[in-house]
Amino acid sequence: MSKLLEVWLRGPLPDVPPLLQPVAHALLQAQEELHEYLTDFPDSLLWQRPIGVASVAFHLQHLTGVLDRTFTYARGESLTETQMHALKAEGVENAQTKVEQLIEAFNQQVEKAINQLKSTEETTLTEVRGVGRAKIPSTVIGLLFHAAEHTTRHLGQLLVTSRIVKQTID
Repeated sequence: MSKLLEVWLRGPLPDVPPLLQPVAHALLQAQEELHEYLTDFPDSLLWQRPIGVASVAFHLQHLTGVLDRTFTYARGESLTETQMHALKAEGVENAQTKVEQLIEAFNQQVEKAINQLKSTEETTLTEVRGVGRAKIPSTVIGLLFHAAEHTTRHLGQLLVTSRIVKQTID
């Protein structure tokens, strides 16, 4: 029965602070839907861009990257060279890229994000954090909420794109 319910209706997640439950729920829901809709998705369709929209591969890379970057900022850290390189590589076609690799990278990032949520003190949620080189001010909770919102937005776009490109082979 619980698998039939969306993640947020299954109850609180252990060790995640109450105010951060919605972030964790959204990330886990996105992860479940990603697995459900990309089961048996062909690697050959990863980079297709019907009518010029972003490819499924881009969305998968971006989902992982956004979580990594926003959670880094929420910790009060700057991006590393590795993160900057990954950002620049998002959407750059690579025929060696496999669906399973991209899904696994997202899975690992969600796991890291959930662990960070578990260790985030609620008393820090309104602390200011700088975003990007310009250090645009946000807050810990603003960054974490944005990570969840941005993930669900790109997941929706990914699901539509994957359905369209799969119709080309059905």
